[in-house]
Amino acid sequence: MWYHRLSQILCSTRHQLKGGFRLQALRYPCFQKRILAAPRWQHSAMGPLNGAWQQHEDHLELRYAGMVMRFDYVWLRDHCRSASCYNSKTNQRSLDTASVDLAIKPQTIRMNETMLFLTWPDGHVTRYNLEWLLKNSYEGQKQAVQPRILWNAEIYRQAQVLPVDFQSFLETQDGLKKFLQSFLLYGIAFVENVPPTREDTEKLAGRISLIRETIYGRMWYFTSDFSRGDTAYTKLALDRHTDTTYFQEPCGIQVFHCLKHEGTGGKTLLVDGFYAAERVLQRAPADFDLLSKVPLKHEYIENVGECHNHMIGVGPVLNIYPWNKELYLIRYNNYDRAVINTVPYDVVHRWYAAHRTLTTELRRPENELWIKLKPGKALFIDNWRVLHGRESFTGYRQLCGCYLTRDDVLNTARFLGLQA
Repeated sequence: MWYHRLSQILCSTRHQLKGGFRLQALRYPCFQKRILAAPRWQHSAMGPLNGAWQQHEDHLELRYAGMVMRFDYVWLRDHCRSASCYNSKTNQRSLDTASVDLAIKPQTIRMNETMLFLTWPDGHVTRYNLEWLLKNSYEGQKQAVQPRILWNAEIYRQAQVLPVDFQSFLETQDGLKKFLQSFLLYGIAFVENVPPTREDTEKLAGRISLIRETIYGRMWYFTSDFSRGDTAYTKLALDRHTDTTYFQEPCGIQVFHCLKHEGTGGKTLLVDGFYAAERVLQRAPADFDLLSKVPLKHEYIENVGECHNHMIGVGPVLNIYPWNKELYLIRYNNYDRAVINTVPYDVVHRWYAAHRTLTTELRRPENELWIKLKPGKALFIDNWRVLHGRESFTGYRQLCGCYLTRDDVLNTARFLGLQA
């Protein structure tokens, strides 16, 4: 029975396609026009990553390597890499973007296994490698995330990340690359056998970056003499925090080297802020969202000796890229947070609740990595990711260190072939 019923349905459908449906299209010319004008996928030559494209009124839709991408025609003209539009020696655009017609459309489009070709109304031809388009499309960037290993104390210990030797770090590309790879993955990295002097620590830092001179100077000594108006210059314990939250752009990397400690205590605390934030995202996404949107002021006021400073930095606790929601910076410092006057009353209570959620994650004992800094072992911290603190101590304790420009560290990593 079911077979005969299916045959009847198929016959009826064929009859409608031959007669009724076509007649309806003929009776309504505008409907017919829409059907005839509907874009069709145009396929490239057969290949391992067979692609196809559709030309729309205001954009090109490209399917390649399992991804569907959409490109505005002005974008496609603006990013042309021909010799007249782009200087390959300087890697800079030559084309005047403001001269491109905002209503521009390609006259012809064709594609082979690896390339897309667009001919514009003035006869100019733009050639794009399909892999380049895949990498640089909005859809491709939306899926791209910086390689990282999020960690708590147990995860980091089990990874058994080894420090890099001072001489290998200074004298070999392999040593430098090994160090930077660890730093990019974990947000912290160590160099051992460093002579316990300020000069050698400065040489160490200069290997991967320009040293960022700040209100604290270029290289600084760090003791409990209260020579600066900061709790760090005491023997008190410091809760987990990121540094220079009161800079509009917080310092990217911090270097610590303990030169001497004649006393007890003083262990350094490290917490992966991105690990804690990821837990918040999983357990309380509304809190994560609020912490990424509400701007706060952080403030540093100092009037000690010859040091007179009043600095203010503004930004949310969690900073994310808008296109893929990837977290790239955490600004967390309860000591330096200024008066909250950038948040309306009907939001501020929810912000406090969200901040409490993040703080709870940051303070979980299993997330705390405690390390005793000793002379000869230098620590590099990604200040945009990893929070640091310390326990109280006795005796004389002297550290030296500096801040590094993040751009230069990442520049060195990319030069060595690392994704940064």
